[in-house]
Amino acid sequence: MIPMTLGEIALTCGGEVQGNLGRRTVQVTGGAYLDSRNPVPGGLFVALQGAESDGHDYAAGAHAVLGSRPTDAPTVVVPDPVVALALLARRVVQRVRPRVFALTGSHGKTGTKDFLAAALPGAVATAGNRNNELGVPLTCLGVSATTDQLVLEMGARAVGHLSWLTTIAPPDVASVLNVGSAHVGRFGSTKLIAQAKGELIESLGADGVAVLNGDDPRLMSMAPRTVAPVTTFGRRGEVTWRRTTMDDLGRPAFELGYQGRWAPVRLLRSGEHQVRNAAAAAAMALAVGEALEDVAERLSQVGPTAHRLQPRTRADGLLVLDDTYNSNPDAVMAALSCLERIGRGRSGRTVAVLGEMHELGSHAAESHRQIGALARIFDIDRVVAIGPGAGPTAREAGGEHLPDPEAALQWLRSNLEPEDVVLVKGARAGALDELVESLLEFVPSRPRPVGAAR
Repeated sequence: MIPMTLGEIALTCGGEVQGNLGRRTVQVTGGAYLDSRNPVPGGLFVALQGAESDGHDYAAGAHAVLGSRPTDAPTVVVPDPVVALALLARRVVQRVRPRVFALTGSHGKTGTKDFLAAALPGAVATAGNRNNELGVPLTCLGVSATTDQLVLEMGARAVGHLSWLTTIAPPDVASVLNVGSAHVGRFGSTKLIAQAKGELIESLGADGVAVLNGDDPRLMSMAPRTVAPVTTFGRRGEVTWRRTTMDDLGRPAFELGYQGRWAPVRLLRSGEHQVRNAAAAAAMALAVGEALEDVAERLSQVGPTAHRLQPRTRADGLLVLDDTYNSNPDAVMAALSCLERIGRGRSGRTVAVLGEMHELGSHAAESHRQIGALARIFDIDRVVAIGPGAGPTAREAGGEHLPDPEAALQWLRSNLEPEDVVLVKGARAGALDELVESLLEFVPSRPRPVGAAR
């Protein structure tokens, strides 16, 4: 964070420094943070009041605090810390003036953001998927006086949300990756999801660049919503690919194309869908003059991310695809495709362990049924569906329907063989990440008898 005194922060946020005026000169030099258990030296603790805890109660010992009431630490008191955080971040972006890259979509945001951050050396980028009204300003506050590129993943929870986020950091290059059914229960329809996602490119000026998925008519129909020139990625895009091959862990290699030139890419992340994510990131980087060969080389250096289709091998050889960060219908389809592809090269079975998908509203039952149908189309050998809402998946796939991760773990321990490959796909709320750790720790003491039923 660029250095600021509490007096400057108060002036920016419309707040008041609590206590004696000498505290106005306390200088914040570290980043802003939300968790008092992980303080940042010289940083700004943002004290939020939630339903179960109040950050103000944990402010003791903080270097400086942004909150809605006084604390024992030097504090800038404001009516709403979330709004104040956004105002502070906007001021920092205005002072530093980095080139801002922003991207959104129903799925693939975080993977594409990781590729883009690698394609732009030295860029400050969203950590993980901190893409909301807290994560975006926290990322912006992480810039220094010399930061020239800022990569922001932006998520939308409602119509108008992206319009507000882009007031914090108006983008110079913006991309809408896709419009899917994730969070359809919250929005009500995919039409409203598309309306919300399109707000990102509406925020661009005429000197910006909009980057759209050229293979998706819904995305291309957004083009009139921006005054900026539009560039595309995809099979029919200006940035495209050819000659895709996959290794035994489902990691793609391909040739990346732009303006009649081609460069080899060999990704370190599993799943053919990563090709499109990489192409989207490349399109954003190429739009500002990065060289094709440099972008291709940098994309090839991005390693896997924990819990995002991460291949993990147990001591006895069992391969587990850990995809336990989040779940929605489009992401499950990509994961099942990867499982099927990897399974072709192994002698064992393909097993899909699928948790409930959330925020689907009235579409939930049908979406879960469709996932079961997809498992049959991909010829997955065994399907284990977990949780009350996952029943339609199990019935459609002819698989097991189990109440919770513990029951699923017992089933897996009793039925898996070292030659199998297991996809575990679900949201963090379902605790499937803990199931993966327990599964990897448990190695059967004796092999299954020869000729045992498969």
